[in-house]
Amino acid sequence: MANPEKEKAIELAVSAIEKQFGKGAVMRLGNDEPLVQDISAISTGSVSLDLALGVGGIPRGRVIEIYGP
Repeated sequence: MANPEKEKAIELAVSAIEKQFGKGAVMRLGNDEPLVQDISAISTGSVSLDLALGVGGIPRGRVIEIYGP
């Protein structure tokens, strides 16, 4: 489990980003909250990747970073 001070700092940073750029500017992996449904997305062609991204593909108008093995 994460350190409470670290969690508080993360939440503070996310709230500052959302205040400046709007709700949904930061998407956290594994977050159980339902995402905003009006985000338009470009399908990757892979159903499993589209589901993992959380909005049905690559969100339009957003900077994304995907890396891994």
